[in-house]
Amino acid sequence: MAIVSSLCSCFLAACVSRTELGTVSAKKRRSTKWFNKSSSYLLCKDHVEVVGLSSCFVPRLSFENGFQRFGLFSRKPIREQRKNFVHSSVMDVNNQWKGNDGSWKGKTEERKQRRVVVTGMGVVTSLGHDPDSFYDNLLEGKSGISKIESFDCNEFPTRIAGEIKSLSTNGWVAPKYSNRMDKFMLYSLVAGKKALADGGLIEETLEALEKSRCGVIIGTAMGAMKMVNDAILALKTSYKKINPFFVPFAATNMGSAMTAIDLGWTGPTYSIAAACATSNLCIISAANHIIRGEADVMLSGGSEAVVIPIVLGGFVACGGLSRKNEDPTKASRPWDMDRDGFVMGEGAGVLLLEELGHAMARGAEIYAEFLGGSTTCNAYHIVQPHPKGEGVLLCIEKALHEAGVKKEDVNYVNAHASSTKLGDIEEYQALIRCFDQNIELKINSTKSMIGDLLGAAGAVEAVATIQAIRRGWVHPTINLDKPEEILDMNLIVGAKKERLNVKVALSNSFGFSGLNSSILFAPFKEF
Repeated sequence: MAIVSSLCSCFLAACVSRTELGTVSAKKRRSTKWFNKSSSYLLCKDHVEVVGLSSCFVPRLSFENGFQRFGLFSRKPIREQRKNFVHSSVMDVNNQWKGNDGSWKGKTEERKQRRVVVTGMGVVTSLGHDPDSFYDNLLEGKSGISKIESFDCNEFPTRIAGEIKSLSTNGWVAPKYSNRMDKFMLYSLVAGKKALADGGLIEETLEALEKSRCGVIIGTAMGAMKMVNDAILALKTSYKKINPFFVPFAATNMGSAMTAIDLGWTGPTYSIAAACATSNLCIISAANHIIRGEADVMLSGGSEAVVIPIVLGGFVACGGLSRKNEDPTKASRPWDMDRDGFVMGEGAGVLLLEELGHAMARGAEIYAEFLGGSTTCNAYHIVQPHPKGEGVLLCIEKALHEAGVKKEDVNYVNAHASSTKLGDIEEYQALIRCFDQNIELKINSTKSMIGDLLGAAGAVEAVATIQAIRRGWVHPTINLDKPEEILDMNLIVGAKKERLNVKVALSNSFGFSGLNSSILFAPFKEF
């Protein structure tokens, strides 16, 4: 069993990592400090080293002679081998990514890389179903938050949401699926295909793509919650009443999978679930597939459909939702003294990401360039933010280092700012600590108008961020009538839109359990 387990661990690591086979000298094989950062899985004659994606490291499995190859009769306990491996590997990686002066080196300083650009966008929101009408409404300070109409919620203390009242799937989703799929899947498909159309990839041009180099990473935080709820209710009558599509369609990867199936794309396709950080992590992962040369075109973002009784009741039980039912449009009020919790939203946002050369070869319009991103964990509490904001600050600084961007170059932040008592202040303080000398900085909150779309929030806000780059206007933060005393209102975009020539834009998304994510965009420039 131990032998099988060890082998399975090797094969599993190979499946989740990019595989590269190679040989090295015996001297290098013996050195515990040698590390090839271009290889995530390296097979050698005498041993195997397994290195996980990004900064996640899997312990070395030592292959020596006989049964010792599987650690059965190793001189050192497995725990000690693992401890030594992790320590040496982390030290080596840190040294590789630091300069002679000990400062972090950005990717642009380390190597020339394939550039990733945004050539299309698609949205499904309570404020519009295309990027232009969506952003027009944001610039006008309109709110998409209203009384819930899809079910009777009179017994709930919260009866409002950023609910999508209607959505036509005609021309976007095959009729045989439109009545079977959970809404989060419909939103994924519609937003994804709208992003393709927006990027000029219509039927003829889609056929010309090399489909093995095209992929889909559209995440969701909660998935097909309505299908799960319906199956539970059906089971109370009989298992025979359960929808046969329940199990496959309830999987969180189905939004990505059905989009890929529809398009015939066979490149990297999966989903990520990381609460409100979901979309940003999907965008980072999709960009990395392009940077590593594994894909040329990626659809990436997030989708969520949680305005249903079981989810509303769950968030009410957590005590996180606003109860300002008397005027729904005033309920989401980031940084305002009278805020009493966030407002749920639903919808989807999808970006069409392309390798620069691929986009230019087909004459695509380039909306912006993706510079990089990062993620961290507070490791503090399942719902409360860290009081000092250390994880948030680290995430922002890592994103800047990853992108090779100076702090003074960032002049726009689309904040997470979800209208919670602790989270809004924690993020603001982290931003001030990071950009304290940047007098050009402008900060706003999209959630003041559409609520928190959970797993779709980051992608929808990425669309808003890119639109700010394109339009030269940043949208207002509505309902900020009584700002917290700590706020510098010279930095916050208040009740009216403001003109801004965006140099580099930062978009933050933070989720339950302390998951932090930050991504960076900039106007495209040819070098």
